[in-house]
Amino acid sequence: MSARAVATGSINLGQGFPDTDGPQQIAQAAADAILSGRGNQYPPGPGVPELRDAIVEHQQRFYGLSYDPATEVLVTAGATEAVAAALLALVEPGDEVIAFEPYYDSYAANIAMAGGTRVPVTLRPPHFRPDLDELTSKITSRTRLILLNTPHNPTGAVFSEAELEAIARLAVEHDLLVITDEVYEHLIYAGTHCPIAQFPGMRERTVSISSAGKTFSFTGWKIGWVTAAPELIGAVKTTKQFMTFVSGGPFQYAIAQALALPDSYYTQLRDDLRAKRDLLAAGLSDIGFEVYQPDGTYFVTTDIARLGERDGIEFCRGLPDRAGVVAIPSAVFYDDKEAGRTQVRFAFCKRKEVLHEALARLSKLTS
Repeated sequence: MSARAVATGSINLGQGFPDTDGPQQIAQAAADAILSGRGNQYPPGPGVPELRDAIVEHQQRFYGLSYDPATEVLVTAGATEAVAAALLALVEPGDEVIAFEPYYDSYAANIAMAGGTRVPVTLRPPHFRPDLDELTSKITSRTRLILLNTPHNPTGAVFSEAELEAIARLAVEHDLLVITDEVYEHLIYAGTHCPIAQFPGMRERTVSISSAGKTFSFTGWKIGWVTAAPELIGAVKTTKQFMTFVSGGPFQYAIAQALALPDSYYTQLRDDLRAKRDLLAAGLSDIGFEVYQPDGTYFVTTDIARLGERDGIEFCRGLPDRAGVVAIPSAVFYDDKEAGRTQVRFAFCKRKEVLHEALARLSKLTS
C-alpha cells in the first residue's frame, strides 16, 4: 500500500511511520557518533554498554523493573527482529502460540517459521477487550507461550491492569512463557501502560520487547531491545546471532541519550499524538465511518459498513484512485477474515495539515 501511495501520489495513512523526524539533538548525537568513529564497526553482540545501561534505567524509571545490563538486556534490529528471534528461540515444531488477533503481520510469519501453531483469541469491536474465558479455553497441553501486544496494533486497545493480572495468573498456572511487544508503551491517551513482567511470577517467564522507532520518531534506525531473565536472553541471543548479528552501531549511542530525555518530552509526544488522533477520528466520523476510538498507538480502526461498503480489502485497493488516500484493510491482520472484513485502519502519525488534506479528500466518498 505504501508503494501504491507513491505510484498514485496519495496521502499515506497506511504504514505506521511519522512524516517528521524526532528530536534534533538525538539526530545530532547519531551524526556525532558516526563522525567520531563510535559504532562504525561491529558493536558488541548484546548492544553497546551505554544503550544497555540506558534501557535498564528506562525500565526502572518508568516501571520499577530492575534488570542486569550485562545479562538481561539484548539490543536488536528493531522490535520486529526481537519478536522473530524470541519466537524462533522459544517455540519448537508443534508448540501452540496464543496471540490476540488482529495482530501485527510478522507474528503469523514468525510462528510459522518456528514451526509453531497459531491459536488466535479475537479482540472484537467496539472496545477490543481480551476475552479471558476464550483465552482460558484455548490453553492446551501443547501451549508453549502467549504472545501479547499492548498497546495493541492495530486496534489501539490498552490492556488494563486487571486484564494483564488475569493473563499473568494463567501463565503462571499453566507454566507458560509470555512474549510481550510493548513498542507503543509511551503512546497512550487513556489508561496507563502496565508491563506484564511486573506481576508475581512473571519476571522469570516474560520476554519484554520494545524499540526506539515509535517513541522517538526514528523508525528507519531500527533499534529495538529485549529485557528478560538471563536464560531467556541467552536463548534469544542465540537465534539473533544468526539473523543480523549486530546492527545500527552509531544509532545505539544516540538512542542511549534519547531514553534519558526528560518527562516533558514523553508528555509532549503523547499530547501531540492525542490531538492528531482526535482530529482524524472526528473527521472520519463526520464523513460517515464508524470510528473505534483508540486508547493508544498510531492508528484509528474504522468500520466502512455505514458507507455502504462490504469489503475492506477492495475498499483499500480502490481508495487511492477514488480519494487519493491510502489505508490498510484490517482483515489482513486476522485469521478470522470475516471478523475484520469491513474494518479499515488509518494512521494519524502525520502532520496536522496532512491529516486535514486527507480528510478533505476522503469527504469525496460521500459527496
